[in-house]
Amino acid sequence: MSTETTPGSGALTSAERARLQRRTVLVLMLAQVVGSVGMGAMLAVGALIALDLSGSDAWSGMATTMITLGAAAFALPLASLAARRGRRPGLALGWFLGAAGGLVVVAATLWDLFALFLVGMLLIGAGTATNLQSRHAAADLATERTRGRDLSIVVWATTVGSVLGPNLIGPTGGLAVSLGLPDLLGPVLLTTIGFLGGAVLIVALLRPDPLVTATAETARVERDRGQAPKPAVSLADGLRAIRRSPAALLAVVGIVASHTVMVAVMTMTPVHMSHHGAALTVIGLTISLHIAGMYGLSPIVGWLADRFGRVPVLLAGQVVLLVATAVSGTAGHNEALVTTGLILLGLGWSFGLVAGSTLLAESLSAEVRPRAQGFSDLAMNLGAASAGALSGMVLAVVGFGGLNLFAALFTVPVFVLAIRALLSRDRP
Repeated sequence: MSTETTPGSGALTSAERARLQRRTVLVLMLAQVVGSVGMGAMLAVGALIALDLSGSDAWSGMATTMITLGAAAFALPLASLAARRGRRPGLALGWFLGAAGGLVVVAATLWDLFALFLVGMLLIGAGTATNLQSRHAAADLATERTRGRDLSIVVWATTVGSVLGPNLIGPTGGLAVSLGLPDLLGPVLLTTIGFLGGAVLIVALLRPDPLVTATAETARVERDRGQAPKPAVSLADGLRAIRRSPAALLAVVGIVASHTVMVAVMTMTPVHMSHHGAALTVIGLTISLHIAGMYGLSPIVGWLADRFGRVPVLLAGQVVLLVATAVSGTAGHNEALVTTGLILLGLGWSFGLVAGSTLLAESLSAEVRPRAQGFSDLAMNLGAASAGALSGMVLAVVGFGGLNLFAALFTVPVFVLAIRALLSRDRP
């Protein structure tokens, strides 16, 4: 890993570490707000551009699918770069790749090339991967007392962009038309600018690098103890570290399960509601409230994780997900119950992501942490892609209630591993 100057000389004092952590969290929050504005707008129009280019409803869903696959594809490379060079290069490159994806989408739309459009959406997935990996950077220098809170605040910052972005579709569409471009390219331009803004903020302000600083602190402690320097960490080392730590394994499975349950149900909820005659405004409100449930209360979830422990909050999230699938699965055509289920679904996801990510960060040493976190993000995105692909078929075969039951089954391994972690008495 690269060498980087840290405040003061020698070891950081508690006051210096706390001051650096506050600065790190603030910079990450600003980058999340700016970057997620573009992502929120892009998700809103990606399917419409895909429909225009392909001329097929069946292919329009590929926009979101390619973003999800891109997030999975870039998770490990960006994490590996962070492990070698620090958080700043990894996060900055991810935002830059997302911006490049926006330019590719603009070109593909103007040239009417659907295949090129899919490539652009894949690159935009790098922005999603970066959005997810930013939360890990918030945990690098955090103390056990505040790690959940700091991580959750960065997750919460996504709320601003996710809510603001779709509401800028109209103004940005008008701007695109004034530039002689199709109106749907307005949000794409916003995406590009947002990603570029996130990259610039990270490059300019995320100094000193939190992961470089944390790793240097760990190395200093080991030198003081007379321990030999450790060799470079590989992905295999990260996987072994997860396997050897019941707490880390529980964290990864909890994150993946929470994300998979959420995507499986959320993806087909608009279809289910439309089949029962719900108005588009009601469907849109339901999804907006679901997103609010995902991000809006995350600082409270982080406080709960710090106050009552990571594992209890992670398991509470699985219980909330089970309640959510029960409410949604038995709601039928009752729009209020479906909306309630989706809000609970978002809240359960927040519990799982925040508590699981915090548990993973503190279960592993600083040098092995980025590889393990990259694998965790890869697994959760692959789980989401699989859930999204299967949910339509499951809905067609067993209905919305059966789909919710299918999704609920993914919580079972979390409870099993939680019992294993408690029996092993593995404490982070």
